[in-house]
Amino acid sequence: MTLLPPDLDPELVERLVGTGGGALCRTMGIEFLELSAERSVATMPVEGNTQVIGLLHGGAHVVLGESLGSISSAIHAGPGRFAVGIEINATHSRSITEGLVTGTCTALVLGRTLATHEIVMTDDAGRRLSTVRMTNLLRDR
Repeated sequence: MTLLPPDLDPELVERLVGTGGGALCRTMGIEFLELSAERSVATMPVEGNTQVIGLLHGGAHVVLGESLGSISSAIHAGPGRFAVGIEINATHSRSITEGLVTGTCTALVLGRTLATHEIVMTDDAGRRLSTVRMTNLLRDR
């Protein structure tokens, strides 16, 4: 069960719950544990998300990071608004071949038009695997 803010826009709740975070998140096995504008957490299995030599694919780190950053920004944007990613980067620090990756997203800036989040991916032992930074533009519908 995902922990959501009590005042979350019902339309966003329906989109998140109804789609499971979207087709790509479902395909990659991403599970959202906690979602808010300031802090969000999700997990993703290594199995099924590896490159040809058995390491977790670098793009999988970015998908987990972007998923958390986008949802956190959309929550911050509020009703009648949406978030559009305008910049993302990733630094990979350590490889992983099995287990579960946890992404923890923390707000760096929550403005009226921009939201920037840092997402840190860790392994089961709490070691940093990668760091993703994402900026979203917040727009009116």
